[in-house]
Amino acid sequence: MRLLADRVRVRVPATSANLGPGFDAMGVALALHDEVEVRAVASPGVHVDVEGEGAGTVPGDENHLVVQAIRAALDHVGAPQAGLALVCRNAIPHGRGLGSSAAAVVAGLVAARGLISEPEALDDATVLTLATRIEGHPDNAAPAILGGATIAWTGEGGGVGATQVEVHPDVVPVVMIPPTHLSTKAARGVLPTSVPHADAALQAGRAALLVQALGRRPDLLLDATVDRLHQEYRRSVMPDSLALVDALRRRGVAAVVSGAGPTVLALARRVPGEPADAPRTDADAVIAETFGGTLGGWSIRTLAIDPVGVRLEVGAHPIG
Repeated sequence: MRLLADRVRVRVPATSANLGPGFDAMGVALALHDEVEVRAVASPGVHVDVEGEGAGTVPGDENHLVVQAIRAALDHVGAPQAGLALVCRNAIPHGRGLGSSAAAVVAGLVAARGLISEPEALDDATVLTLATRIEGHPDNAAPAILGGATIAWTGEGGGVGATQVEVHPDVVPVVMIPPTHLSTKAARGVLPTSVPHADAALQAGRAALLVQALGRRPDLLLDATVDRLHQEYRRSVMPDSLALVDALRRRGVAAVVSGAGPTVLALARRVPGEPADAPRTDADAVIAETFGGTLGGWSIRTLAIDPVGVRLEVGAHPIG
């Protein structure tokens, strides 16, 4: 395998994983994107410029997550390593449960696809497998790659699979992003090693119901987003987020913790007649009432679902 292109651009969406009961399996791509430009250069070493989220805090060398993913992908296909110059324009908040690390990993893997002479060697299935090895689970990587809502799984032999799930056009994600950060490691560290059988049984039923609610019955989203496996155990590390989830659910909004948190995701419904790109939802008034006019550093954003997932350009020519 050889390097063919020397310049690529990747655009990758934010994602929200779990969606309540779909722990480590379900996720959705959101219309909030990081963009990465990658140049392969003759001189050794790495230079990374970061604009937006993470500027001044993330590594600017070989330790940058996009760089690590590029290196892993090139090694996987037997392509030579090269010097790299990156420009990262980040809009996805870091440490908030919106898939920033998965976005970086997917961006690097897909950038490598654009650099090599046989891009099919890094097809979507391979990228998902490599991303899962790096991330540890596929729930964010799958929607980042495929777009829309997804279910991902790891097979008994270690293989990884994912499939898209239909999303009703009236389902509108609203994210409530707090000013505080929380690492995935800290959020996972409070989870127990086992859960009661009754909770597991309830979770299986609600996860199945969630597929139906997302695609055909948005009126069932409140019941379909009940969780017993992870959110309550995380209350100690994100009390404000869980208090907000409780308050919104009491008022009929299908609110959950986004990924490992602390962002809160509401799966709201579009008000009839509203445009697809900036709709009002049935949750807007409830969210405003819950916050009481004082956001306290929280950011509330209504986001479309990204139906495409990661995009790659080699030069000016999109190839995947």
